[in-house]
Amino acid sequence: MGVMTRAEAADRSDDGARQTPARLRRRASRLLSQLTARSDRLINEGLARVDARKWHYAVLASLVEYGPGSQATLSRRTGIYRSDMVGVLNELAEHGLVERVPDPDDRRRNIITISARGRRRLPRLDKVLDDLHDELLAPLSPAERDQLVRLLTRLLDHHTRAS
Repeated sequence: MGVMTRAEAADRSDDGARQTPARLRRRASRLLSQLTARSDRLINEGLARVDARKWHYAVLASLVEYGPGSQATLSRRTGIYRSDMVGVLNELAEHGLVERVPDPDDRRRNIITISARGRRRLPRLDKVLDDLHDELLAPLSPAERDQLVRLLTRLLDHHTRAS
């Protein structure tokens, strides 16, 4: 899969055997952190092969599901920092995937809509991500995958409400 991260290298001895203490291997926070690193690398590399980024997908999915919105609205919907959203939208606009039009109620603000080309691109990105998730979750059965997503969603929902 490529170059090992520092965390992955720390898990291996000089002969490559697993060396992580058992008490660390059973810590959910550590497991989630390491899986996140591997997942991010897999998704980022896979999307890069089709000239896309995960933020592109998030914006297009938001526009299809919830309709047009301002940059601030899209930032809230996707979790992309407002300062980063301009760059993401610039990339999407350069590829003809979104359109910006001045807000009729506030000319200082733009409303972002998905273009016909963006609507065609989203299902292709869905397929790429489906394949990448199959690779990420390969050892799990379909029922285990569904259960994992439900459990992770429950944890995230709990901690999102708590913060």
